[in-house]
Amino acid sequence: MNKRIYLDNAATTRMHEEVLQAMLPFMRDNYANPSAIYGFAGEAKKAVGTAREQAASLIGAKPTEIYFTAGGTESDNWAIRAVAEAYADKGRHIITSKIEHHAVLHTCEYLEKQGYEVTYLDVDAEGKVSPEALERAIRPDTILISLMAANNEIGTLQPLAEIGKIAREKKILFHTDAVQAYGHVPLDVEEMHIDLLSASGHKLNGPKGVGILYTRENLRLRPLLHGGAQERGRRAGTLNVPGIVGFGKAAALAAETMEERRKKETALRDHLIDRVLAEIPYTRLNGHREDRLSNNAHFCFRFIEGESLLILLDQRGICASSGSACTSGALDPSHVLLAIGLPHEIAHGSLRITLSEETTVEELDYVVEELKKIVERLRAMSPLYEDYVKSGGND
Repeated sequence: MNKRIYLDNAATTRMHEEVLQAMLPFMRDNYANPSAIYGFAGEAKKAVGTAREQAASLIGAKPTEIYFTAGGTESDNWAIRAVAEAYADKGRHIITSKIEHHAVLHTCEYLEKQGYEVTYLDVDAEGKVSPEALERAIRPDTILISLMAANNEIGTLQPLAEIGKIAREKKILFHTDAVQAYGHVPLDVEEMHIDLLSASGHKLNGPKGVGILYTRENLRLRPLLHGGAQERGRRAGTLNVPGIVGFGKAAALAAETMEERRKKETALRDHLIDRVLAEIPYTRLNGHREDRLSNNAHFCFRFIEGESLLILLDQRGICASSGSACTSGALDPSHVLLAIGLPHEIAHGSLRITLSEETTVEELDYVVEELKKIVERLRAMSPLYEDYVKSGGND
């Protein structure tokens, strides 16, 4: 197979043609600043309003509760830091989990240096947070719970409705990093009692460099960026009109196709998982078997290094990853895999495959056949594997 097989959709997605066409007029002809008062700016302002409605509709929010940002990282930083600053008089305790994206973890670490206390919840072997453990961790001074909707590495979905119910009953704000889930799984901020939600355009076939932060109406949210009066005075800077229009279009398309897309991706995902587990020995599936993102399959292959695996896959035209694109190049194994209890030597042999609705069964079958050859080749060079075989398969 000579073509490229792209299986790293958790890192970024191909922009839909309809999204690109929606953006182009605001790059060339309708280039006015939407904050201007003359008539020429009116079309840009109207387009931003439409995009705000589209972004809100996907999660059952009001358009006035949507703020456009530069992406998921900014949205996570803004949500956590703004709540910490605004509610410091009530308390300085935050609850998150050990498997969050680094945009959340590093923000929490920053706040710890400012005198805040953070509880990092454990997860089970499938990557789920226990609602009971969450409830036990709540203190009188807890002001924020920040837990992701879906893990960006192993794909496990968290029980958002249960978490939100606990937060609402305890009168604690609930933020979710929904970067991987937005547009891919049904989300309703009212039903799930979500107060703040982060999302990013390029994870749902939209443009890079644009995201949203949903904040429940009447929240005391402080600006992260200071300057002009854009975004109702809460996020200064000239609006990225083409990006915002693209985000809105991508959100609208995601809403239209979600059910059909999830069904197709789930069938493809399960076909891949079944073949890999049946045909490649000493392989582990990471994350919950069913309660996971429809396009995510994450494996660990014993006795090999994930980096070598990725290089050899790339030589065969297959694009995949070992985990988060934000930590590529890191020598340490994934903090997510360590948190679910994997030892270093197994965590190092990880592979994340994230497909799309455009992926075909033929492509996945090709990937499995090449994987079998690559894993066999790498294990043949491993003294650990040789010793394991000689011992009769006894650890």
